[in-house]
Amino acid sequence: MMDMKKMNQQMIDLYKTTYDNSYNSMMMLQEQMERLGAMYWGQMVSLPEEVKKDMAEWTKSYKKNCAEFKKAVDDGFQKMESLSA
Repeated sequence: MMDMKKMNQQMIDLYKTTYDNSYNSMMMLQEQMERLGAMYWGQMVSLPEEVKKDMAEWTKSYKKNCAEFKKAVDDGFQKMESLSA
């Protein structure tokens, strides 16, 4: 029978890998949409520059919040690993 600690570690590794892959896919999609949006909004001459700047700031804030969330989740995985050790 498998050692309980080993089984717990394998579960944590599976969850972490699944999370990392999902997060990376989400960030790649976000980057593609950002490029598409920049191209679309950049061609709109009637769109005020202030709106374009606001959208760029929103994107910057979104990326920062995603990175902070990822760090919090990674910290949680580290805590889980230390508890199962």
